[in-house]
Amino acid sequence: MKQRTWLGWMVLGTILASSGCHVQVDKGKNGEDKNVRIDTPLGGLQVRSGQTTAADLGLPAYPGAQLTADSNGDKSADVRMGFGQWQMHIEVVTYTTPDAQSKVVSFYKSALGRFGDVLSCQGHQAVGTPTVTSGGLTCSEQNSHVQVNGINVEDDDDFTLRAGSKHHQHIFALKSSGQGTRFTLIDLQLPDGSSGSSGSSD
Repeated sequence: MKQRTWLGWMVLGTILASSGCHVQVDKGKNGEDKNVRIDTPLGGLQVRSGQTTAADLGLPAYPGAQLTADSNGDKSADVRMGFGQWQMHIEVVTYTTPDAQSKVVSFYKSALGRFGDVLSCQGHQAVGTPTVTSGGLTCSEQNSHVQVNGINVEDDDDFTLRAGSKHHQHIFALKSSGQGTRFTLIDLQLPDGSSGSSGSSD
């Protein structure tokens, strides 16, 4: 199944809402949409901004790291979509620390070990071993097509650490930063039946 941004689902939800479904939008302090919930007879969509931390993803926050806003001013996002058997859940949170990248990578390589084998990836290529987890996850999963708040959850050239399976991925992604280390933590549950593009199984 071709991946869609949450905005696309929001448009679909808005169309469905016009036929008697419930739509709730909570505004931020500057009037921006912060939380969106759409309930329909077929399913729904829920988007929460700025309320997620590393702990919600089952990971520790790097010591001393600070939550960091993306280009839209959101420090995190939690997107849940469900239409019948089709279920998708993405949690994303970004941090910055003055520490060197090597220390942060080492910290999260250890932390991700709780989810099984940990892959080191440069873009879609494995760096060293293993090259595939026991759950079948590889560095070639096309997650760059999944977007949250219009931002790719990871870019094609990101260095990432990955653990889990094709349908339930735990990802650490290094982001470009002027000083120190900026990184994003991602918990991605994709719909069954889409190799790396859509369920949610461990």
